[in-house]
Amino acid sequence: MELFEELKWRGLVDNVTSEEVEDVINNGEVTFYIGTDPTADSLHIGHYSSLLMAKRLEKHGHHPIMLVGGATGFIGDPKATGERSMLTPEVLKSNYDALHAQISKLWGFDMVNNLDWTKDITIIDFLRDYGKLFNVNYMLNKETVKKRLDSGISYTEFSYMILQSLDFLNLYQTRGCTMQIGGQDQWGNITSGLELIRKKCGADVKCYGLTMPLITKADGTKFGKSETGTVWLDPKKTSPYELYQFLFNTDDSKVIEYLKKLTFLTKEEIDALEVSLKEDAGRREAQKKLAEEVVRDLHGEEGLQSALKITNALFRGQLNDLDEQQRLDAVKNMDKVDQESGKTLIDVLVEAKIASSRREAREWIKGNSISLNGVKVNDEALVIDSTQAYVSNYVIIRRGKKRYYCLNLK
Repeated sequence: MELFEELKWRGLVDNVTSEEVEDVINNGEVTFYIGTDPTADSLHIGHYSSLLMAKRLEKHGHHPIMLVGGATGFIGDPKATGERSMLTPEVLKSNYDALHAQISKLWGFDMVNNLDWTKDITIIDFLRDYGKLFNVNYMLNKETVKKRLDSGISYTEFSYMILQSLDFLNLYQTRGCTMQIGGQDQWGNITSGLELIRKKCGADVKCYGLTMPLITKADGTKFGKSETGTVWLDPKKTSPYELYQFLFNTDDSKVIEYLKKLTFLTKEEIDALEVSLKEDAGRREAQKKLAEEVVRDLHGEEGLQSALKITNALFRGQLNDLDEQQRLDAVKNMDKVDQESGKTLIDVLVEAKIASSRREAREWIKGNSISLNGVKVNDEALVIDSTQAYVSNYVIIRRGKKRYYCLNLK
């Protein structure tokens, strides 16, 4: 299939500003840009699909530009839920530097900072040269703005659309960029940029926009958010093991969608995984493949093997096979229970509410159902203290094959 047809099959096309987009993507050699603001010091897994979109187009001869909004980050793209907190210049600069390094390391895209062409614009220039070209009624009809009219929106965030439009204009004029790609929530900003280009450069200018559907989990929440927080691309913030587990636990109803959007697997490979999912969902072959492909792409073979080693160690109860960093990764997202040091094993099982009674605890111990740091224990009088620490001040108790408890010794 041709590239645009493949993008549609993968579920990566929400809307386009012109029917010509299909031909441009299939047969042209377009320079396009994707933007993000430095609101954090790392991208998260929700950004990953957009970055892979850039890589897919680059593989077919197109030219991506990644824009990190050193200027728009000061303002904040309006959210439907309310005003964003404004970050300090120092935090924004630090975040920008971190994102620049991250994107350069992972993908090597050409990168720009919109602060470079906005920092010297005076307020008079902004109003005369750009604000004059935007009709307020037109801006009020943009979806995100409309959602904020009842609760209120500041003039600062209301003006974000103009700043982002200025980005598209500048990149068109200086780099020959003729397409902007963004999430479906960016439709209003993208079309505003096209209007500004036409007003400044002529109605016959050929520029385009394409939006991608936002990726969500089975419960409708944003992809990349988990019970323990955001799933980051920075391995120091979200380890390869944590990322692997997040993806491995993907709901059956979403895993094929994610395989299409977040991997380079072929249609034939994904179709085969879909058959496997329908025939034997319990084997979780689709989820395993998803986790392997994404972790390998982001963290290399070494990162994937570390994630698999921790996963297998926890599954088999062979916790002593892990090095110190892998042990820290393994316990990071376990529920922690504060436990006084120096208590006997049977007391610990009851006080930590692992067992409901001393009788139940004794039965588990005698039945070889309790492991301490991966080793079976059957001495109910064993004292649990810092000498048994698995890593740092944590002790890991396993009941049966799957139930893990992380005790934080005090």
